[in-house]
Amino acid sequence: MSKFEFKLPDIGEGVTEGEIVNWLIQEGDSVSEDQEMVEVMTDKATVTIGAPKPGKVVELRGKVGEVVPVGNVLVVFDLSDGVGKPDAAPAATPEPETVSPRASEPRDAAPPVEVAASAVGDLREQLPGVTPPKRPGDYFNEKPLAAPATRKFARESGIDLRMVEPTGPAQRVTREDLERYRSQQGRGKAPGRPAPVADEAPIVTPPPAALRAETTDQRVKVLGLRRRIFENMARAKRTAAHFTYVDECETENLHALRDRVKPYAEQAGVKLTFLPFIVKAVVAALKKHPALNCLIDDNTQEMVLKRSYDIGIATATDAGLMVPVLRAADRLSILEIAGEIERLADLARRAKIQKEDLGGSSFTITSMGKQGGLLATPVVNYPEVAILGVHAIKKRPVVRGNEIVIGEVMLLSLSFDHRIIDGHVGAAFAQQLITYLQEPDRLVADMA
Repeated sequence: MSKFEFKLPDIGEGVTEGEIVNWLIQEGDSVSEDQEMVEVMTDKATVTIGAPKPGKVVELRGKVGEVVPVGNVLVVFDLSDGVGKPDAAPAATPEPETVSPRASEPRDAAPPVEVAASAVGDLREQLPGVTPPKRPGDYFNEKPLAAPATRKFARESGIDLRMVEPTGPAQRVTREDLERYRSQQGRGKAPGRPAPVADEAPIVTPPPAALRAETTDQRVKVLGLRRRIFENMARAKRTAAHFTYVDECETENLHALRDRVKPYAEQAGVKLTFLPFIVKAVVAALKKHPALNCLIDDNTQEMVLKRSYDIGIATATDAGLMVPVLRAADRLSILEIAGEIERLADLARRAKIQKEDLGGSSFTITSMGKQGGLLATPVVNYPEVAILGVHAIKKRPVVRGNEIVIGEVMLLSLSFDHRIIDGHVGAAFAQQLITYLQEPDRLVADMA
């Protein structure tokens, strides 16, 4: 037996360890070169590591949830002749779920990696109570290939992926295959599935509703992105001394400005919300209050006053809250910011966000959107010292002169690290920000 030990490679600048989020292979499997083997979480992104060469998996080092230092052995292979070739039986192709085929990309010496930030939502084991069919003859493939999003849709629809005829590349089951299967099943026929024998009852996968009748509690280990959120939120609350400042902001003038700029955004092919204007107002206010564009180094008890304006934009995804970063937001136009926000949000929600788009922000904005509610106390994105929470714009009574009129009002809630930001400094920053949003002409005049 010719053994080869594959070690966790250096998969990013400054990365010293990774958490095993999901094994895509098993001991005894024969794998081909570049076949995806394991999903590893680093910081707030998940990378999928491929096999460096064909071989048979002899040993997997590390369990799901275990943190492995760079350079430690992950997989032990047997590279003997004939190992790694596909088996003759079509129903025993031991390939894992993957996000997308990489065969068309050039191969480097190091194993390929692909960022997949939504890994946490796809690590759930098969839910209890679902009994798959027992007869291999009913399956198109005992180990079907499918993207995480496709597997999630199948679980929610109560569809056994093994029953679905694959039409995607490399015999991958696609969302369209599931839709077609569900449609034909609704008409009483599943594509390609043998009819049940007369004296044999058909095997039916219970629908998701049947799972809700389960009375046994289920324990789900906190892994991957959710573990990072778990740790970061606890550290922020444990380390920073939070205080929150809330005030109203009238938005009629901002609304009018956005309406005037909107045709130019449509020509540029970008969706223009209020958020790009808020980003510009935040940057302008930070320039007048530089102590808030700051990071804390607790080890040295130093303030790191940032010269760049890298604004984190909190984004909700199926895997959890992520914070993609607008780099050098002070150098971008309103339309460029709008396009970049759209790009980052789309990548995050499709689990395609890149490592360079995460981490290193100096100030964070979190928007509650249409579900903005009345008040929230956002948690500072440690080691930053301030965060802005943006609530929904609603019609409210406001006083102008001596009259009560109906105005468009947006509530802003800002949380600060009181160890660094005094109350009057936080309030002054908030008022400067509100001034820029209520009088956007002044914002345009002060923009560098």
